[in-house]
Amino acid sequence: MSLRLCSLAIAATLVCQVVLSGGTAAEPKGYRPGASGLGDPYFPSLGNDGYDARHYDLSLSYNPGTSALEGVATISAKATQNLSSFSLDLRGLHVSKVRVNGRTASFRRGDAKIFITPRHGIPNKTRFTVEVRYDGVPQPLGGPIVDDSKYGWLKTDDGVFTTGEPNATSTWMPCNDYPTDKATFDFRIKVPKGLTAISNGRLAGSREANGQVTYTWRGHRPMATYLATVTIGKFSTRSGRTPRGVPLYIAYDQNLPAGQLDFYKITSAATDYWTQLFGPYPFEETGAVVDSVPGVSYALETQTKPSYAVPVRHEHTIAHEIAHQWFGNSVTVRQWKDIWLNEGFATYAQWLWADRTGTKPVEKAFREVYEGAPPEFWDIVVGDPQRDTMFADAVYRRGAMTLHVLRKEIGDRPFFALLKAWAQEHRYENGDTRQLIALAEKISGRQLDGLFRTWLFTKGRPPLGS
Repeated sequence: MSLRLCSLAIAATLVCQVVLSGGTAAEPKGYRPGASGLGDPYFPSLGNDGYDARHYDLSLSYNPGTSALEGVATISAKATQNLSSFSLDLRGLHVSKVRVNGRTASFRRGDAKIFITPRHGIPNKTRFTVEVRYDGVPQPLGGPIVDDSKYGWLKTDDGVFTTGEPNATSTWMPCNDYPTDKATFDFRIKVPKGLTAISNGRLAGSREANGQVTYTWRGHRPMATYLATVTIGKFSTRSGRTPRGVPLYIAYDQNLPAGQLDFYKITSAATDYWTQLFGPYPFEETGAVVDSVPGVSYALETQTKPSYAVPVRHEHTIAHEIAHQWFGNSVTVRQWKDIWLNEGFATYAQWLWADRTGTKPVEKAFREVYEGAPPEFWDIVVGDPQRDTMFADAVYRRGAMTLHVLRKEIGDRPFFALLKAWAQEHRYENGDTRQLIALAEKISGRQLDGLFRTWLFTKGRPPLGS
């Protein structure tokens, strides 16, 4: 080969490498990349802009012996700008192929992202599909955010248990991992015969072939990605309906001894009681998944069936997680700094449940915290608690105290009307503290910004009556 031909061949190869790796080819006129990172104060690089995810179709295969996961994620989305390229959140796993609208697309990996460049720009408001084939061994996250516990894709003795809040769903599936981009989900999960695979929504069926069973779960209501779950193991299951007719599904780890808590009965009762206080149940199914997870002892309000890593010692925990189906799941925070809107509301519901069952009056629960909380409790600014303390005890209990002070200020009728209105007006959407204050003032006819400023945004123990 002549020197000139050799040079041309090398140049062509370099151009090819740039295109295949998602490199810096010229942008189509009028098109630009979607932002990789939505600028959340606590997680600035989390989430992606330029499109709206509408539906996730997940086909997963898991081998508990090797911990290997294989997946095909097909994401239906709608462009919100003229897109030359866009990104998805995905941590650590190997990506073998990406297609956009059925055609192979170039891509490159970042630390926690896939950057995708389709063959042609995607016009604003156009619907498109992205298919990502991936595999690997998902790794959980850890650190101070969740009380120094591991979270994400957690290996158990017989399978896996997943908890995604606030930023770990992208450890096992490509997604737009931010609360404001809700979508519907379908899961097909293949596991060895003898294991059960559980996810959000309702079970649409199972199919056995070659020693494997594929479980299909479908969720028709919008869901934030952090609420997605896949739990695999040996479970005893029970399904039915609550007295008010809400479908109910309970899964209990077969390796656990019979517990003192009747998850079926309590979940059913809590679901129906909250429908009276908060309005119609927002999803296809209610339930629980109770599993043994080494080193983990928390619960998460995964949509339609909360996940409980034993031990769960009290029915108030179940009431708390079911209340989240309204406050956190149906109405979801717009930014993570507003996490008290999830946890304060669910904790206050927990107090209401204790009052209803005769365990403890709400006022007594309030007074116990007010009089007994240590000085550091009052140093957390509940309305903006900061990333590493976003799940601090004060976010839960001072958040609940704020609601109780509000209730005493405006009276029971406006207060419970507010709870229903908040759940209804933001159903399947997102909300923030500013919107809650405005709604509370509208319903009560009172100016309440001072009350919220004192209880949510001021350090120190407030004097009662302020």
